[in-house]
Amino acid sequence: MEFKTNWFMVPLIFFALRIASVFLVQTFYEADEYWQSLEVAHKFTFGYGYLTWEWEKGIRSYVYPIFFTILYKILAIIKLDIPTLLVLLPRVLQASLSAYSDICFYEWTGRRKWAIFCLATSWFSFYMGSRTLINSFETAISTIALSLFPWPGMVKEEKLNFLWLVGFICIVRPTSAIMWLPLCLYHLLITKHSWSFLILTKYLPIGILLLIASTLIDSLAHGSFIITFYEFFKFNIIKNVAISYGTLPWYWYMSFGLPAILGVHLMPFIIASLMVLKNRKVHQNELILLGTVVFSIGVFSYLPHKEFRFLMPLLPIMLFITSRYLAVWSRKVKTLHILAVALILFIGNIVPAYYLGMIHQRGTLDIMPHLREIAQKNPENTSFLFLMPCHSTPMYSHLHVNVTTRFLTCNPNFENVKVKEDEVTMFYKSPNKWLRKHYPPNGTLPSHIITFNSLVPSITDILSRYKTVVDIFHTDVPLSSKFGTRILVHELQF
Repeated sequence: MEFKTNWFMVPLIFFALRIASVFLVQTFYEADEYWQSLEVAHKFTFGYGYLTWEWEKGIRSYVYPIFFTILYKILAIIKLDIPTLLVLLPRVLQASLSAYSDICFYEWTGRRKWAIFCLATSWFSFYMGSRTLINSFETAISTIALSLFPWPGMVKEEKLNFLWLVGFICIVRPTSAIMWLPLCLYHLLITKHSWSFLILTKYLPIGILLLIASTLIDSLAHGSFIITFYEFFKFNIIKNVAISYGTLPWYWYMSFGLPAILGVHLMPFIIASLMVLKNRKVHQNELILLGTVVFSIGVFSYLPHKEFRFLMPLLPIMLFITSRYLAVWSRKVKTLHILAVALILFIGNIVPAYYLGMIHQRGTLDIMPHLREIAQKNPENTSFLFLMPCHSTPMYSHLHVNVTTRFLTCNPNFENVKVKEDEVTMFYKSPNKWLRKHYPPNGTLPSHIITFNSLVPSITDILSRYKTVVDIFHTDVPLSSKFGTRILVHELQF
């Protein structure tokens, strides 16, 4: 079952897969995909847009959005800053990085067929790999670093290039340090150098140099001196503002998060983990990787705010362990059994990849071309009011028209994070009261109101002056009562 030939086909497979995901993944997953990357780049490049509170407080590094800013600036210079390219090319850029990290993963696993199969069939990897999320970037950089790590028995000589990538991603995405802490401690145990020598001549100098560089970039972009690494720690750990966006029980990652992102790969991963524990003296590299997964999930479980995407950097590690086990297993069984397992893994992944990538929550992206067309006709007299949970759609990165917009915000209560007083909460408590306050009788109304269909019965008074001009499908299963199955655009009638 194993082979190590035709290596040139591997890059083609991974690049084709990742580029395909740019066009096949057509759904909305997380607001940060736009508001912490493309919207920032659009405002920097074209001078109009909106920055969320994270950028005002300086808890996000500008390093990731800068890549898209450069791309946007090039498009602007050559007069190709059309909406289609502004939307697609950043995803192509991220997909290309993910594809390169896939190749590095393949090299790391020893160029095994099961490595290609496990990664290529992972629904979550396909679903996330081309999204312009810092988590997708973090996963790609971490995977490349893992392939450069001086694993005992897998490399002839110890090289330390991986430290630059580790330091870089830990500064850009501070929570990466959770995963890399046990791995770096392992490196200090196995290195042929003195651990004190490595810390003083490699770890500290690289970390300090990268921190200075990122601080310079962030301070220039922010307009004043700021250390985003510190601000991130202050707001998310000390002030714990993350709980404003929801909390889940400590066991959520183990009971739901991990099984969801692994899908049908969960069972072979569990079996592989048991085999590693049983033969831990033989599989020391796999043992430290498994320990890294356990340690990271343990830390993440302690933090109240939890999301699927926080586990994404651990996915290559878990697939590495799984693929190594399957490679050994496939040598001992019949071809029919191998084909049966491969078919189960393929079908079990393609179903969620298709549904979540093509159907679930696609309306908030599908609505943007309609709004752009409306805005382009008469931008001076067009104004959009989004009456939906905050950041439910992208904005200027997809509109690319300097039109007036208004949407409900969800800034945390920095004085008391446990008290929900954001605009979204106040609006949904009493929609009509909020509308009368912000759009009083005989006042100026927005030219268009964008809502989920579930809200319509609650705001019939103001909608009596509007006509529904766009009605599109969003999802079969709304996330909550604040969302709906369809998205409507209402146009003011004069």
